[in-house]
Amino acid sequence: MEILDLRRSGLSQREIARKLGISRNTVKKYIENPESCIKDTDACQRQSILDPYVGAIKAWLDEDEYYKSTWIYDRLVNQGYTGSYETVKRKVGKLKKNKQKIAYMRFETEPGHQAQVDFGEFQIDLPDGSVKKLYLFSMILGYSRKIYTEFIEKCDMPSFLDCHIHAFDYFKGVPDQILYDRMKNVYIAKLAGKHKFNATLIGFAFHYGFTPQVAPAYAAWVKGKVERPYTFIREGFWRGYGYVNTARANKDLWSWILKKDERIHGTTYEKISVRFEREQPHLNSIPYQAFDTSYRIYRKVYKDCTVHFESNRYVLPHPLVGKQVILRMKNDQLRIFENHHLVVVYDIPQTKGNLVQKKRFYEALKKDLDMNRRKYNHSRKKGRAKQTISPTAPGYEMDVEIRSILEYEQFIPEVAL
Repeated sequence: MEILDLRRSGLSQREIARKLGISRNTVKKYIENPESCIKDTDACQRQSILDPYVGAIKAWLDEDEYYKSTWIYDRLVNQGYTGSYETVKRKVGKLKKNKQKIAYMRFETEPGHQAQVDFGEFQIDLPDGSVKKLYLFSMILGYSRKIYTEFIEKCDMPSFLDCHIHAFDYFKGVPDQILYDRMKNVYIAKLAGKHKFNATLIGFAFHYGFTPQVAPAYAAWVKGKVERPYTFIREGFWRGYGYVNTARANKDLWSWILKKDERIHGTTYEKISVRFEREQPHLNSIPYQAFDTSYRIYRKVYKDCTVHFESNRYVLPHPLVGKQVILRMKNDQLRIFENHHLVVVYDIPQTKGNLVQKKRFYEALKKDLDMNRRKYNHSRKKGRAKQTISPTAPGYEMDVEIRSILEYEQFIPEVAL
């Protein structure tokens, strides 16, 4: 192309050759046949030992474009490939370069509009050789990047909701919307084109006035604001940390987070604490009464005034027999409600097969006279025998005459013995 451009400028073949440092024959070739400079050279390339396997390589890269050349090479060898690794490496690099990259759209939220929530898992090697798991809950505000994070030992619904309450108290407010991934504590399924959330979470969201949202499946970049801090915490705080207990770990983590809030954030180029001061007034107020995050189970009261739960029986007042009650469990404590009325509070035993009771409930049953009459049929006066029908005094009208047995004997003939 440079030869043709210089020729159009009026230079001779000798001058072009001298200027570009090439042969005059080369200059003459391209001046006489300009189309040769754009000729497709792929057809002239010789066959490669890798050609029969290119289709398999493309299929693997379509499945996951992050497969490494070493991984692909090992599988090609199993399929009979006898060439070198360098040939595979060059081909994989070329295919990846030509493969279109996925493009993402960056979005920023308004102050107080959205928070993102996620769980992470951490492992602790105990002295006895066993492994203990801790779960890290994190909620981050989309505008300021202010984060609340907490280690918990159980990944259940009460702990999950308690962490939300702690985060709201920490932020002194509630965002308009919270974005989750498809964890089982949140998301059930998609029905009739709409997302179906856990009923307990819906009640919790209604109580605190936020809207739950779920991210698309296998789309971690949608929740990038809360995904990235996990690496930040794992590498900056957890690596090399000496774990003693969960309470101490949380205390140390919160102190570390407060210090990091004074850094200049890599995306916003502003201190997190400064941006949070602007965002906090836009958060919604926290309800006066906290949401009851304990487990909720419905049970029917049996005739022996008990309800059964986890192989134990709990005694209730006898007027509740046959009715349905609500059991609330949390922190080894069982609270039993009739509608919204608290009936009794029991400590859950550590063993099974127990009858847990308050003596006053059975004492009240003994003193209930009406109940005892209905049970033992005490409607008649005490000490009086049950009346029977007399054969000489019928209890109903009859047209048959009742006679003495002596009157019938005279009609019976004597029998000779």
